[in-house]
Amino acid sequence: MQASILIPTQKSQPAHVPLFSHAVPAGFPSPADDYIQGRLSLDEHLIANKEATFFVRAKGSSMVGAGIFDGDLLVVDKSLEPQSGNIVIAVMDGELTVKRLIRQGETVILRPENPRFKDIELKDGQELQVWGVVTSTVKKFI
Repeated sequence: MQASILIPTQKSQPAHVPLFSHAVPAGFPSPADDYIQGRLSLDEHLIANKEATFFVRAKGSSMVGAGIFDGDLLVVDKSLEPQSGNIVIAVMDGELTVKRLIRQGETVILRPENPRFKDIELKDGQELQVWGVVTSTVKKFI
């Protein structure tokens, strides 16, 4: 799965939109649940560290098992220390990719979340540069 970098170009005020107090069932809606709990800013909800956060658009199908699909917008925090098990944006052999970082002793693996793709194991002499940890995905349906 490849990625293309998107960096916000202008500062804007966060939009605070209504947050309903009840979860939405996937079945029959209840008209009694029309209560607004408060307001929510997606900027504040998705971005913990504005100065260290960037967006990347996913490309390909290697991470579908993690819920990351072609065209999804990924929220990436470069201030977080990458831990084994995190989904990361990384550069290996000059290619930008999004994969799950796995550390097993001295072995470092970039693991896709699709059985059609193989693990990428870091070999002697190869360099891996982690650009950041994926913290969220943003999906559009329309």
